[in-house]
Amino acid sequence: MFDPTRFTLFLTAALLLAITPGPGILYVMARSLAGGRREGILSSFGTLLGGLVHVFAAAAGVSAILATSAIAFSVVKYAGAAYLVYLGVRMIATRKEAAQDVEAAAPTGNAFVQGIVTEVLNPKTAIFFLSFIPQFVDARAGSVFTQFVVLGVISVVLNTAADIVVAVFAGTIGRRLLSSVRARERQRAGTGAVMIGLGAYVAAADAN
Repeated sequence: MFDPTRFTLFLTAALLLAITPGPGILYVMARSLAGGRREGILSSFGTLLGGLVHVFAAAAGVSAILATSAIAFSVVKYAGAAYLVYLGVRMIATRKEAAQDVEAAAPTGNAFVQGIVTEVLNPKTAIFFLSFIPQFVDARAGSVFTQFVVLGVISVVLNTAADIVVAVFAGTIGRRLLSSVRARERQRAGTGAVMIGLGAYVAAADAN
């Protein structure tokens, strides 16, 4: 169903994004530090379900676009590739500010439910899936909906795995995140470079 080269690129990019400190990881870390390991893990599973909502919604939307027009689908892919480049540039440009901003508010209440709500109501998650996943979907290789869902689920599971690691080792990871600004800068810059390269590669490949 998937081209081996693109699938490898997808796994590499998805893994890098999963382990790069961002709002999701910082949210889980804050919940874990405030309420303990159990609360952090519940938050992780909440964001998992919230992410899956976005995956299925985006898969239905992309399938509908392809059913309407193959040209429109290509436009979505090129726009997504451009967005990945933009994300990469922004990650590099803001690496210092983002590396220093490692504190996240830890709201009180049901960690599982709040994890779901937090993720479902995050428009950036929806935009990301609509830009990232289509780059690895091949309309000629079978059901677009199925391909999108499989890739989306893999991405969400990788994110959740990283979140659970953070929840389990919140104390150690929290201290490292707080103490190593330079390491966070380098990781963010590296991930940004991968996003730029990925967007450019996919756009060039589709143009040929």
